[in-house]
Amino acid sequence: MARSRAPRKESPSDEGPVEIAVVGDLTDCEAEITQKLLEVPRGGECTLYFDSPGGSAYSAISLLTVIAVRQLRATGIVAGECSSAAAWPFAACQKRIVTPYSVLLFHPLKWQSEEHIGLAEATEWARHFGQLESEMDRLLAEYLGLPHDKLSVWMQPGRYISGREFAAEGLAELLDLAALKPPTHRR
Repeated sequence: MARSRAPRKESPSDEGPVEIAVVGDLTDCEAEITQKLLEVPRGGECTLYFDSPGGSAYSAISLLTVIAVRQLRATGIVAGECSSAAAWPFAACQKRIVTPYSVLLFHPLKWQSEEHIGLAEATEWARHFGQLESEMDRLLAEYLGLPHDKLSVWMQPGRYISGREFAAEGLAELLDLAALKPPTHRR
């Protein structure tokens, strides 16, 4: 008599790379994105679709760290916008894809606080913030493979970079959306 087998559970890798949407403010969706990244097997493949205006600098560095530490073979696709803090996890992707319509905004870190803090704490925060900005800019340039002076030009005063321009710098592949259009059916 043959033994009955339980149905085989398919792992995410059986279905191709895990797909993760990075949409909206990173600060609001960091926990959800992090959880999805943790579900990708260490060293596994995933595809991240970006349409984000950015968010917290800490969210940015956290997501980059998770991708790097887990050695994920991530492909990042800018489906719309990948600006500000969203540039860090995009930079951590081994393969980057943009369209001519993609947009990336690079700008200096912005400090926002709704806290009521004293002068001493504000002074310490300003010192920390200056150091954080400098270190994060160097890290972003390194991950993108972009000379720091070129990134500095993009950062001051803040510049929108088109997908076409980003790809021309050799930082991503340019995806021709017209080539993906399904054939028109005529009757």
